[in-house]
Amino acid sequence: MKSQSVFIGAHLWFLSACLLSTSLLRAADDPVATLRNEVANKGWVLFSGKTAGEYDLFLSRPDGSNRRNLTNTTDFNEYGARFSPDSRKILYRRLPRGKQINHDLWGQFGSLVIANADGANPVVYGEEAQFPWASWSPDGSQIACLYRREGKIRIFDFATKKLVKEMPRQGIFQQLFWSPNGKAFVGTANVAGQDWNILAINIESQKSTLLSREFNCTPDWFHDSQRVIYSNRTPNLADQYGWTMLNQATADGKSRTLVYGQRDKHIYFGCMSPDDKYVLFSILPKDGLVEAPMALVRLADTPIVAPGYPELVNLYPNAKPGPVLYLTNLPEGFEPHWTFEDVGGKK
Repeated sequence: MKSQSVFIGAHLWFLSACLLSTSLLRAADDPVATLRNEVANKGWVLFSGKTAGEYDLFLSRPDGSNRRNLTNTTDFNEYGARFSPDSRKILYRRLPRGKQINHDLWGQFGSLVIANADGANPVVYGEEAQFPWASWSPDGSQIACLYRREGKIRIFDFATKKLVKEMPRQGIFQQLFWSPNGKAFVGTANVAGQDWNILAINIESQKSTLLSREFNCTPDWFHDSQRVIYSNRTPNLADQYGWTMLNQATADGKSRTLVYGQRDKHIYFGCMSPDDKYVLFSILPKDGLVEAPMALVRLADTPIVAPGYPELVNLYPNAKPGPVLYLTNLPEGFEPHWTFEDVGGKK
């Protein structure tokens, strides 16, 4: 009986080893599975997602695993969250449930809230419209805000809320973000009679640089502060209205190129990983929507054009079809933000 047990045990071990080996081989042959495994433990992603008719803040691994609802309120929508530079805090906007969140203008509405990175201890920092489009400084000691009607960008001391600096917004009207090196702002701007441009402003000299012109929005910085990721819509490319694609541009305004495009879809809310090696974004079935399925690609694999879009491939003949990791295990989301710090999340 003992020898039989040993034989059965050895047989089961052999079968398990074969199954594991087969699984590993399949993963190696599947570029999407490889990408999923590659990013699975690379920090945490913070995003706004819609469940049960309201927006909450969620935290998950970049592969969509370990999802946690950080707010889970019934009276408010929470959205537009960003980690502080040290990833110990988050800022986000809070809007009473029932009020509409706008795809373009979300940062000018609602109250500004500061909480721990796991969502605990939320504190209302500013009332409705008091600190619109709030963005952390690189050291977390200040926040910058955009006042469209007053034509100003204002910098406040975070601890005291006292005004530190004021400067003209130079056409930027939404989606203001502070560069990681602290030297510039970027935003969506109306410039020289044309709308929807991506504009960077040097904070010290106040010199502006046009990064991309016409039908662009939702910019954000690479962590090297030398490039910006943004969305661009080119009319009459396979469709009169055009499909929004994800692009990148250098901060000097001299170069721009495609990151990801997909026919019949609009790509928005591009977010870089802290090492600038991966790009996370939302894939909207209709322009102007807010939340949508999210996906992730390696920057090194770009430009990527999803199959079925030959018109865009003609513009970028070196484009590849993937791999693309679709985060189908997450709620539809928007405006993600990524940290490599082990922020976890309250349970």
